[in-house]
Amino acid sequence: MKKNKISKNWINKQRRDIYVRQSKVDGYRARSAYKLIEIDEKFKIFKGGLSIIDIGAAPGSWSQYALKVAKSGKLISVDLKKMEPIDNSVQIQGDFTEEKTQAEIKKNMNEKADVVMSDMAVDTTGIKNIDSIQTGELCKEAMFFAKDLMKDNGYFISKIFMGGTFNEIVAEGKKYFKEVKVFKPKSSRKDSKESFIICRKIR
Repeated sequence: MKKNKISKNWINKQRRDIYVRQSKVDGYRARSAYKLIEIDEKFKIFKGGLSIIDIGAAPGSWSQYALKVAKSGKLISVDLKKMEPIDNSVQIQGDFTEEKTQAEIKKNMNEKADVVMSDMAVDTTGIKNIDSIQTGELCKEAMFFAKDLMKDNGYFISKIFMGGTFNEIVAEGKKYFKEVKVFKPKSSRKDSKESFIICRKIR
């Protein structure tokens, strides 16, 4: 019964959600596109001709936005799930944390990346601290991977949850990057603990 109640609440929330409605109008596959749009409006990240890696990309709304703005750039999208194709992008299905998936990404790169972005999160358990720690581990893994593949003044963007590992991730970011900011977009649900870490300029 509880699960039913939760999914009913979720459905009602989705119906009322202006970003869900807007995403249908704008042709994005998910409301999460607006989080990236807000990040971009604040930090002015995307422009034409960029080389971008999108980790945890499914269903693809971040990739859609990035390609729209980066026009003639190159985009590699990675996810465990199979995604509907997006024009002019390379799609890799696999577990990002596995070496073979990371090797596949590197194989598809012909230059260092301008932007590495990750919206990866674990399937939530509902126990906020565990979710925060596990998603934090994914963020650290993505950051560690990104720092070797990015241009010196490139951007790393990642979802993080407020909680156990938050300070540790920010400290890790400062170890690799000269600029580290944390930002919670308006389109991120109020009751969600998520924020985004935006890092720039490799040390």
